[in-house]
Amino acid sequence: MISVDNLAVEFSGQTLFKDVSFVINDDDKIALMGKNGAGKSTMMKIIAGRQTPTRGKVQCPKDAVIAYLPQHLLTDDNSTVFEEASKAFGKVFELRDEMARLNKELETRTDYESEAYLSIIDQVTDLGEIYYALEEVNYDAEVEKTLLGLGFKRADFPRPTSEFSGGWRMRIELAKILLQKPDLILLDEPTNHIDIESVIWLEDFLINKAKAVLVISHDKAFIDNITNRTIEVTMERIYDYKANYSHYLQLREDRRVHQLKAFKEQQKQIAESKRFIERFKGTYSKTNQVSSVERMLEKMEIIEIDEVDNAALKLRFPPCNRSGDYPVIAKDLCKRYGDLVVFKDANMTIERGEKVSFIGRNGEGKSTMIKAIMGEIEFEGECKLGHNVEVGYFAQNQASLLDPELTVFQTVDEVAKGDIRTQIKNILGRFMFSGEDIDKKVSVLSGGERTRLAMVKLLLEPINLLILDEPTNHLDLKSKDVLKEALLSFDGTLILVSHDRDFLQGLANKVFEFKDKRVIEHFETIDDFLIRNRLENLKEIDLGR
Repeated sequence: MISVDNLAVEFSGQTLFKDVSFVINDDDKIALMGKNGAGKSTMMKIIAGRQTPTRGKVQCPKDAVIAYLPQHLLTDDNSTVFEEASKAFGKVFELRDEMARLNKELETRTDYESEAYLSIIDQVTDLGEIYYALEEVNYDAEVEKTLLGLGFKRADFPRPTSEFSGGWRMRIELAKILLQKPDLILLDEPTNHIDIESVIWLEDFLINKAKAVLVISHDKAFIDNITNRTIEVTMERIYDYKANYSHYLQLREDRRVHQLKAFKEQQKQIAESKRFIERFKGTYSKTNQVSSVERMLEKMEIIEIDEVDNAALKLRFPPCNRSGDYPVIAKDLCKRYGDLVVFKDANMTIERGEKVSFIGRNGEGKSTMIKAIMGEIEFEGECKLGHNVEVGYFAQNQASLLDPELTVFQTVDEVAKGDIRTQIKNILGRFMFSGEDIDKKVSVLSGGERTRLAMVKLLLEPINLLILDEPTNHLDLKSKDVLKEALLSFDGTLILVSHDRDFLQGLANKVFEFKDKRVIEHFETIDDFLIRNRLENLKEIDLGR
């Protein structure tokens, strides 16, 4: 059991949160929720021992293992994938190697009666008691199984980590955490860099094999599936619900309804008290009563209503010219880099108005196919856009294409047309730009902020073919809802690459699966695809195929 006692964090005269206390039990699977800036990541860092609170403390058993995966972390570049993941057992291997070293020394020494010799025997005995008391584990097999589950192939194991992107190195770090079998796993946005199959594998691990888990995530389906408790950070305090995310949303709404009712009743009481004071102040016979009411008002704790977004903003893409019947046609498409074949003999016809999703593990060619459609790379075969197609393309590096000298407001204002210009501030607010943020230059924005701004800009452009490559990685749940609603009402053609199942649900009516150098067309929704594939995928991973 891990205890969080009276935590408070203050900086620059502002309080992030205060008097926060809760207990993490052995089997708790907790979602840590709250709007951006509420203090979720800060609280997680404190529990992980990476940050010191202004006040309060975290208490845990002496031998407890707490493992922490932050949003941004790169592994060491001096190891192979397998070696880096095996570092999870570093302490065990150090114990084993030290025993081997001491035994070797005993073999070469002849001073059998000396204190030094007897001391080495004692050391070997003590280390042996610890080592042989450990659960017998085939460490190589555990590393292999975990890496395969997280999307690596056996051919990747001997490759240096320097050859992999930050997202893949994040998976290596996640593998190290899972292999430690910690008492508490802290995960900050773990699904941002892993594909759907790996998310499913991770869910299974966290539900069935992990002990306590505390997770920050904007992937609604993921947190709904793995959590049984939700802690919300809001307005400098927390609310603790014994419920998963969806149930928590209902309970939170009930709480706010009661808060609003109590607030109105209190405001009515305050108004009546003030009228009484104004009416009878100076009246001798009412002096004591007036003083009593004034003291009551001074001591009264004003009821606060939790933060809630009341904006009823609905975004629709601006009107655009009608495209031809088939905006995208690909025939016998093949892409290779030297001897590496990404995919071959790919055929794809996407009709006007269709919403399709590209599904597959990272590295199977989804983004490569998009680059082929956009004419950004050379390829074999035929791939062309249809008549009168106006493309809106959101790439994973879209943020780098913004003008760094424009402000946030100017970036959106230059593409907004008509009545929508009167809503620019509201639109930016829904994508977490508010107050002074809208006057910041693009050059000073973080990577996540630039990505969100690029998405806002795209939403206001007249297009009839929309291609989105991982659009939700830096969006919170509210921003994702705004985007999804706009896409549902979009009457053009949509191609969507995403690992966010909740976001994909209801959006796509056709799936193109990228697997084993092939592109397979499925006339089904993402839900049907996942239901049909879930057990197959887990079985394949378990078999190490």
